[in-house]
Amino acid sequence: MTMIYLKKSTRSAETGQTDVRAAVETMLAEIERDGDSAAIRFARDLDKWQGDIIVTPEVRAEAAALVPEKLKADIRFAHRNIRRFAEAQRATITDCEIEILPGLMAGQRQIPVASAGCYVPGGRYSHIASAIMTITTAKVAGVPMITACSPPRPGSGIPPAILFAMDTCGADVILNLGGVQGVAAMANGLFGLPKADILVGPGNQYVAEAKRILYGQVGIDMFAGPTDSMVIADHTADPRLVAWDLVGQAEHGYNSPVWLVTTDRALAESVMALVPGMIAELPALNSASAAAAWADCAEVMLCSSAEEMAAVADDYAPEHLHVQAANLDWWLSRLTCYGSLFLGEETTVAYGDKCSGPNHVLPTSGAGRYTGGLSVHKFMKTVTWQRATRAASRELAIATARISRLEGMEGHARSADVRLEKFFPGEHFDLSATDAVG
Repeated sequence: MTMIYLKKSTRSAETGQTDVRAAVETMLAEIERDGDSAAIRFARDLDKWQGDIIVTPEVRAEAAALVPEKLKADIRFAHRNIRRFAEAQRATITDCEIEILPGLMAGQRQIPVASAGCYVPGGRYSHIASAIMTITTAKVAGVPMITACSPPRPGSGIPPAILFAMDTCGADVILNLGGVQGVAAMANGLFGLPKADILVGPGNQYVAEAKRILYGQVGIDMFAGPTDSMVIADHTADPRLVAWDLVGQAEHGYNSPVWLVTTDRALAESVMALVPGMIAELPALNSASAAAAWADCAEVMLCSSAEEMAAVADDYAPEHLHVQAANLDWWLSRLTCYGSLFLGEETTVAYGDKCSGPNHVLPTSGAGRYTGGLSVHKFMKTVTWQRATRAASRELAIATARISRLEGMEGHARSADVRLEKFFPGEHFDLSATDAVG
């Protein structure tokens, strides 16, 4: 049986999105031209914020005092888990060196970027977890200067829980700035800060577009679209768990796709029957987002085998991929295209979104085919070095000169020639490109 749709998306996740590129380009140009004053103006006009841009130590302490102890404990729990996973990642990244041929040593070094900018979304949801994910990972990577920003609320600034998380995770500077102005301030080194070498963190379409335009001037974690999630389920899955996992991810936004891939028609029909009632149980704003996402972007696919389900998953390359099926070890070894993989009903994407350890800043819109999510690797540069003895330089120079002349790059050839002349005076070498290839 070929895969069939029991429910099909009526549009792609991108359909109907406002074209924001021109507006973002204008804002970025103004901020680059006018600097601090432009960022302050946008903060006033867009965020209705007229207070300090840089959060003072006193305000950090005041925010911490406002956070309930139970929430502080939860934030510390998440921070500890995310830090431990990042530390395990960091341990896999090592310097190395090798003697390629006698006298020729080469190697690599792992060097963290000098400055990172972490964007923490605000708006409808208070993204405490995004602060933990981005700042903690940069800190573990060894980034010496970490700036974080988030949209301030009129009259009060960044919510206390987000400020506490930023402070706990090690942000050196925190900015009361959201949107394009926050991203641009970090990229351009406004308010006396160093320019960020890399910008990371999720955000709305304006933030995503700003990062896209700035890419090249600075590094970025990835080009991010609407969040997406897929559940693979067989006859062993619990329809109620599957349905809530889909609904929970659909509440991200009206354009957040959720997909169910299954070999069990009865399970699929049960899930489709359960979802509308579950959506109705959510608070009004969450319910509206989830209802729109389910109606327009959700898909339910019926497959004939585990292998066919795996092939569908690899084709979609979902940001989040949750397997609720038998033989989890097989799925772990078989699946290849996803942002983060969740195995078994005992875990859920929500765990990964908030506190379990692996990063929640992940590739969307099929980008899991060619990249992974945010990790310590994103904050580090793998650079190489080499050193040669004069004896090793002899073979290298001869081959370099011949290859360079074959390519027509005489200047390269001469830089090899002069070393042979200096290191091996009086010797004759055949350095022409003749007979270099057949």
